[in-house]
Amino acid sequence: MNMVQQPSRVNLPAAVAAGEALTMSSREIADLCEKNHADVLRDIRVMLEQLEEVASKFAGNYIAANGKQNPCFNLPKDLTLTLVAGYNVVLRKRIIDRWLELESRRPASLSGPQLMAAALIEADATMRAQAAKIEAMAADVEAHERLIRADGSLNITETAKNLQMRPKDLFDWLSHNGWIYRRTGSTNWLGFQSKCNQGLLEHKITTVTRADGSEKITEQVRVTAKGLSVLAKLIFPTAKLIGGAQ
Repeated sequence: MNMVQQPSRVNLPAAVAAGEALTMSSREIADLCEKNHADVLRDIRVMLEQLEEVASKFAGNYIAANGKQNPCFNLPKDLTLTLVAGYNVVLRKRIIDRWLELESRRPASLSGPQLMAAALIEADATMRAQAAKIEAMAADVEAHERLIRADGSLNITETAKNLQMRPKDLFDWLSHNGWIYRRTGSTNWLGFQSKCNQGLLEHKITTVTRADGSEKITEQVRVTAKGLSVLAKLIFPTAKLIGGAQ
């Protein structure tokens, strides 16, 4: 489908009349989203590469005003919606409205309202999937940023600082979730062997200075870099709320 300056004037291509797949050109996407065509072409190439799609399958050409033949892409509905999922809400709405207009003019077994409902459901599912991916990526990035700030293993107080939460809350979380425990009559926390075997915790002999200046040697449970990464992903949403409440 070739783009024209006024979308309302677009005629259905011959491919539609023949029952072939409906597509939207990169030129029309650029026009609807008020973007440079070159930028849209770049975004499409990046998207196709990430999806491991062969770009040549969607390649096309159009004749420019100067008579020169220029490249474009012709995308099916799913790839069009995937592309604009990264654009703002107003631009996404324009694309969805345009698809509804095209599908309502295409002969089909579904009625107009059914086509609209199906298109909206599909668009919503696509947007939700994209949002979930973005949220997961953001969580991984934040966990990684905390991890790289850690140098070797950390005691639990230092770990709480990296997680932006109160030490008491982290001690409580670790003890209630099977990471650390205390022997009867002891004030020292120890790590469960299962967590040590997984490389999440370790024990180190530490020299502690008493109030009177004397020293004692004690065994201290510490969180490894791997353990910090796991904790950041498990409890960071809670940690963020606790930190924000302080």
